[in-house]
Amino acid sequence: MDGQGHWDKVYTGRSPEQVSWYRPHLERSLALIESAQLPLDAAIIDVGGGTSTLVDDLLDRGHEHVTVLDISARAIENAQSRLGPRASQVTWLVGDITTIDLPIGGYDFWHDRAVFHFLREEAARTRYIESARRSLKLGGHIVVATFGLQGPDKCSGLEVMRYSAEQIHGHFGQPFEKLSSFVEMHQTPSGAEQEFVYCYCKRTE
Repeated sequence: MDGQGHWDKVYTGRSPEQVSWYRPHLERSLALIESAQLPLDAAIIDVGGGTSTLVDDLLDRGHEHVTVLDISARAIENAQSRLGPRASQVTWLVGDITTIDLPIGGYDFWHDRAVFHFLREEAARTRYIESARRSLKLGGHIVVATFGLQGPDKCSGLEVMRYSAEQIHGHFGQPFEKLSSFVEMHQTPSGAEQEFVYCYCKRTE
């Protein structure tokens, strides 16, 4: 099964509240976005946004240019249905972040919670990082959240990578200055705990 087929099956078989990474609100991510002090017309992309409520909360805060990208068309459809008429205020992209053509210098803030750790092949990680470098404006901000070193080694039937914040930053390299990092213990809908690590950077080159 290809990547889109796998994730369409995940989002067809489970409600948004049943997937292991579900949180009612992404408080940590929202705090990082707010700390960037972006104008409300800044361009924000949620990579692998799926059915996350981050887009709802950004719209509630008045952000005018929000893009949600996900490999699963079903996830996008579910998020659009939840938002109803407000879905028209969002740019929706269905595609693989390692291959999709994003606008050069198109975004002020890049958010990824739980995509990068699925990229087990070095070539895929390289393509992801090149995409972030191309599409993030100079001075733009990026947060990448992955399973931490004590996190699970599989998710949704797929093997994943686990990282420290230093390892994440090491992959992205010199063009990105690390501003902060932290660990979050995420509780899944089933009650299990998963260690996530967040790495927050600014593009300086």
